[in-house]
Formats: sequence, C-alpha cells, structure tokens
Amino acid sequence: MDSFIYSLNATVPIFLVMIVGWIIKRLGVIDDHFVNVANKYVFRVALPVLVFKDLAAADFKSQFDVKFVLYCMIVTTIMFSVIWILTEIFMKDDTEKGAFVQASFRSSAAILGMAFIQNMYQSTGMAPLMIVAAVPLFNIFSVIVLTFKAHPECHGKAVSDSVDKKENIKKACVNIATNPIIIGILLGLVSSLIGINYPPIISKTVMNIAQTATPVALICIGAGFEGRKAVKKVKPTVIATFIKLVLLAAIFLPVAVRMGFRNQELMAILIMLASPSTVTCYVMAKGMDNDDVLSSSIVVLTTLLSSITLTAWIFILRNFGFI
Repeated sequence: MDSFIYSLNATVPIFLVMIVGWIIKRLGVIDDHFVNVANKYVFRVALPVLVFKDLAAADFKSQFDVKFVLYCMIVTTIMFSVIWILTEIFMKDDTEKGAFVQASFRSSAAILGMAFIQNMYQSTGMAPLMIVAAVPLFNIFSVIVLTFKAHPECHGKAVSDSVDKKENIKKACVNIATNPIIIGILLGLVSSLIGINYPPIISKTVMNIAQTATPVALICIGAGFEGRKAVKKVKPTVIATFIKLVLLAAIFLPVAVRMGFRNQELMAILIMLASPSTVTCYVMAKGMDNDDVLSSSIVVLTTLLSSITLTAWIFILRNFGFI
C-alpha cells in the first residue's frame, strides 16, 4: 500500500499539471504562441539545465559500476533498435513512426527517476549512473529517429523534395552535436568528474531554472493536447503505452535479476525500463517536425497508468526479495 500511495503522489500531480495546462488554454489564459515559445524554452534551456544540475551534483567516482553501466547502455540500444525495426514493419502511417518509437523506449529517467528512488532509499543511489548510461543514448537515438522520420507537413510547413540518406545522416550528426540536452549531460558529467563546487549565487540560479523545466513542459503538453485528434490515434497510443510500462520491464528485468542487480540498482533499472514516457518526447517531437499529437497522447496515458504499473512492479520485486 505504501508503494501505491507513493506512486500516486509521484504521478498524479504530474497528470494534474497537464490538466491545468489544458484548462488555462481553453480559458484563453495562454495561446498557441505561448505554447510554441515555452516549448523552445524547455527544450533549449530548462531541460538541459535540469540534467546538468542532477549530474553535476552526483559522485560518479565512488559509484561507478562497469557492469551496471554496460547493462543500461546495451539494453537501451536493444530497446530502441528492436522497436524501430518492428515499427517499420508493422506501422503503416509513416508520419507517426518517429513519435511512436521515441515514446515507446524513452523513459522519464531524469525527471521522475531521481525523486522516485530518493523517496524509497533516502538517496539517489544508482540513479545518476543510470542517467549517465541511458539518457545520452535516449537523446542520441531520439534525434536519429526523429531526424529520419521528420514530416514538416505535420506542422503545416512546406515539404521539400525528398532528402537522400547521406543528407539525413549528416543532419542527424549535426542534430546530435547541437542537441541542448546532450550538451547539458556532457557538461554535467564533466563538472562532476572535475569536482567543481559552484558558489551559492550560481547554484541557486541553476536550481531556479531547472525547477521550471517539468512544470512548464507539462503545461505545454496539456495546452497542446487535442482530444479529437488524439482519439484517432488511440491504437498506437495504447500499444506504445503497453510497451513502455509493461513489455520492456517484463523482458529485461529478469535479465537484470539474473545478473545480480538488487535494491537501488534494480530500482534504477526499473525506472529506466518502466517509468512513463518523458515529457521531452513531446518537446522534441514538436520541435523536430514529428507527430506531437501522438507524443502527447502517449505521455499523458503512460503518466496516468504508471502509478498502477510501477506499483505492481515494485510489489513483485519486493515479494521476491529483490528490493
């Protein structure tokens, strides 16, 4: 019951902020222009600062575990590759593929993961190491699939002639190198390894900016949520939600247990595998000409249901004495 209460406390407020965004958009408090500008702010400023803050404060030297890092990196790569291959085979609508793949494998590791693990163990434990191992790959793989599956017509932009594969590969490399979130991760990692102690003026400024990332992103998701369009995308939304919250954990958690991971390590892996799709999915899909309606639908549904599924996974792991 304690796990269920905590899961509700962790996920329901996130869902409610989305609802607030939807309501204030309908009341005319904010408009589409605000949502577009706010999305750019979250993507280019707030989220990079958030991951920088979390990683800069972590002590990787004392916690580094090669086996754990390799597990997170390899599993993330397998998840992304298999989901993209199967999506290309079974999904007919090409405009939905990028958003579907990203939201199906990409977890809310940095935003939800830290708080979840800290609540259970009074410390972030292995969460920062999981973020270093998985989140850069989340971003790199997302940039790749969103670049290759971009459809400017999704946002009413003019569509140019088809771009060849070499141009797409070049564009993907540029997008990876200039992705603000990846830059934030690298700077945070370097800051942690060097052991920089920032003065209170700097650290408090960084903290204040980082704290705006999640609420602003959630308000944008709620404000941009279009119910009528989302209803037409129920099938891919439900399939992606099942993959994100149930299937990946069912496949890879037993592997983690067999490899000897327990307690904080296993909780970090659970967050990587089965936490709801991160709000960054919506922000990046919208910013890179992919299906933001499908992205927001998946983020909303995975967030709504994750309090139940995460609680179920925690119950199972506790019942077998793994956490």
